Amino acid sequence: MSPIDSILGIPGLVVQAVKRTKDIHVWARPRKRPACLHCAGNQVRIKATHQRTLKHTRQGNKLVVLHLRVPKYHCTDCNRYFRHRFAGILPRLRSTETYRLEVFEAHEGGVSERKLTHTHRVGSATVERWYQSFIKRRVSELSGRSCPQVLGIDEHFFTRKRGYATTLVDLKNHKVFDVVLGRSEASLRSYLKRLPGKENVRVIVMDLSETYRRIAQQYFPNAIIVADRFHVVRLVNQHFLKLWQQYDPQGRKNRGLLSLMRRHHWKLTAMQKENLHQYLAQEPVLRALYFAKQQLNGFLVMKSLKRKRAQKMMPQFLALIEQFEQSPARALAATLKSWLEPIVRMWRFTKSNGITEGFHTKMEMLSRRAYGFRNFENYRMRVLAQCGWSGVINRV
Repeated sequence: MSPIDSILGIPGLVVQAVKRTKDIHVWARPRKRPACLHCAGNQVRIKATHQRTLKHTRQGNKLVVLHLRVPKYHCTDCNRYFRHRFAGILPRLRSTETYRLEVFEAHEGGVSERKLTHTHRVGSATVERWYQSFIKRRVSELSGRSCPQVLGIDEHFFTRKRGYATTLVDLKNHKVFDVVLGRSEASLRSYLKRLPGKENVRVIVMDLSETYRRIAQQYFPNAIIVADRFHVVRLVNQHFLKLWQQYDPQGRKNRGLLSLMRRHHWKLTAMQKENLHQYLAQEPVLRALYFAKQQLNGFLVMKSLKRKRAQKMMPQFLALIEQFEQSPARALAATLKSWLEPIVRMWRFTKSNGITEGFHTKMEMLSRRAYGFRNFENYRMRVLAQCGWSGVINRV
């Protein structure tokens, strides 16, 4: 194959002529006669020839138009007819797969349909049709997958009319496994019953949701539940801020103090610590709650601990929870005791739903770019194609 023949990226072609005007026009023909498609015989002759004109790709700011000579063959062995087939060129289409994929990748990357109608000379309806075609191809490759070993479960808002949706994430491979409408056991029941490979799941990471805990216990019998570190720390901070509102409503409105209270004490500068201690000296109850909260957060952010060290820390952690039971934060203590095992398991695992929260941000951007979704299935397909697919679509 000569270099000029290989430029097109379509195997088995011989370039006959190239003309450069407003576009780049390329005339090409098949390199050799193929074997019969029906009997694989070699006794074929050319019955007739017709020419196909296809948009192939863009070179710089010019469009490559391919004028392809397509023979019609007659097999003398089986007495049947067939047309020459080219890699990456489907029958009855006026563009190659390379061109369709080029439009799809541009649209997926953020180029608007209106812009593509000018640069690639296709209608907006055609851009949308090609885009949906490649999206469906990606999603079809994901169907029938078995559940991952490490599964993250979290909810996110879909629309006001349809409510919330549940996100299932493969935390080991950093891919969205699926998105299901609803967040209650009743709305997820039919999906979970037919979900393949539930027995393969070994670890489920979730927030402190009783609904998701019941779902995990009922439908994933071999999985252990691990609380998500981010949600547990946020719960502790929310309880503390509510108590602060009760004891000092005016101080709670101070944005500077609010910023200092929310942050970990070990991340504050010397000046910030001094300002915070001056305020807490005037509120003894808040001072005790604040340092107890900081000590609790110190336990919660630990991870990748060995078994012996985790066992040594357990009495200290339980003693701290008992202190909270004797304080105004007894509601927090009750929640921590209810989720004690999943919380303690955080010390042994590094996985968290931070990956899931990152995907939620990406889903929000997808929805914003599409000006919202009314059809949940279209939304699910977009999410799986963008966040769950890791294959490669061949150009030829």
